Amino acid sequence: MSELRLNLITNDWVIMIGRETSPRDYVVKEKRKLPEFVESCPFCPGNEIYTPSEVYSIRDEKGWRIRVVPNKYAVLSGDMEKIRSEDGLRKTITGTGLHEVIIESPLHNLTTAIMPVSQIKDVLQTYKERFLAFYSDRRIEHVIIFKNQGPLSGTTIQHPHSQIVGLPIVPFQIRERTAKAMHFFDSTGECIFCKTLDEELSCSIRIICNTEHFVSFIPYASLSPFHIWIFPKRHSGSFATIKENEIWDLAFNLKSTMAKLYYGLENPDFNLVLRSGSIAESELEYLHWYISIVPRIVQASGFELGSGMYINHLLPEVASEFLRNIKV
Repeated sequence: MSELRLNLITNDWVIMIGRETSPRDYVVKEKRKLPEFVESCPFCPGNEIYTPSEVYSIRDEKGWRIRVVPNKYAVLSGDMEKIRSEDGLRKTITGTGLHEVIIESPLHNLTTAIMPVSQIKDVLQTYKERFLAFYSDRRIEHVIIFKNQGPLSGTTIQHPHSQIVGLPIVPFQIRERTAKAMHFFDSTGECIFCKTLDEELSCSIRIICNTEHFVSFIPYASLSPFHIWIFPKRHSGSFATIKENEIWDLAFNLKSTMAKLYYGLENPDFNLVLRSGSIAESELEYLHWYISIVPRIVQASGFELGSGMYINHLLPEVASEFLRNIKV
């Protein structure tokens, strides 16, 4: 028997199909094996001339460990001022903004699940450095950090990398979710994210990895199979406030969580998004930053596109139990 569950954070209704599928139904059938170096890859060592000049890097005695470069095919340009204009119903803002690529490793065939924790820590530290740098630009209203891994995620380059985009506006989805969180706080006096985390920890059946400062879990109304959230236990509206010891803990939690997906589902393609308020929103009582991980193992149907609702054929309780039992 099916049931509808409401995701209070995204404000989405999800149809959970009663005739649940098996987690094994989502195991990737075609395994990909990549080499450590690809001559034609612009992100591999020795090919630095094919990318714009780096704006940030982490290096050791062997060379670079992480490079950050402007995106060669940026969706926004940092060379113009933010100008709004209106002509009747036609509203426009110049396409100003920032867009960079974070090259996460010299090795072409790494993914988060099999990276050393120290490398993931450096990636997260780089996220924070560039996040702060983007918000120092007066034109930037909202910053998004994301990672596309594998062809089904929308990426065109397999080399491990993330992207960071600074927008001249705050997207409506972000505004709507913030307004929803504010309304919950006004009604209850509680942060919806902290309340969600407390309830997930209390029942524990959807928890995947619980470390000192972070918890990964599949939410009660997950929008798709194996859709995972990683919440910080310390309340903060902005990723900008993360401390060094928390970065180390997040690196361990993230690696552990991704390793369970990697070994349990045979390295699925995925999207990872760091959802955060701005630096100025860090102390808001109703906002709480977190990471969202979406394995690309199903495709949206016409019903989902037409209704704005989601259908999930795998109960979160079943998916989380499967991942907890994966030994890494």
